[in-house]
Amino acid sequence: MIKPLGNRVLVKMKEGEEKTKSGIILGSSQEKPQIAEVIEIGPGEYIEGKIQEMHVKKGDNVFLSEYAGTKVKYEGEEYIIVKESDILAIVE
Repeated sequence: MIKPLGNRVLVKMKEGEEKTKSGIILGSSQEKPQIAEVIEIGPGEYIEGKIQEMHVKKGDNVFLSEYAGTKVKYEGEEYIIVKESDILAIVE
């Protein structure tokens, strides 16, 4: 498994709905969702000799900045490694 360092977070993008509730199939020109699931988190960032605790945890669904992070492939799966500051909100 990939273990992020510092204040970085490993996320996996959520698949967008391809049908509406009424069953209409949406075209591929639709914008990609910016919601991802947190897979793994780093230990946090050192500030003044102390580790600042991360605000997200494994399993959280989060909104990401549009062009945030670095895409990586690991064991056939696609992930993105982002800094915690690239996470805009937690979806509850």
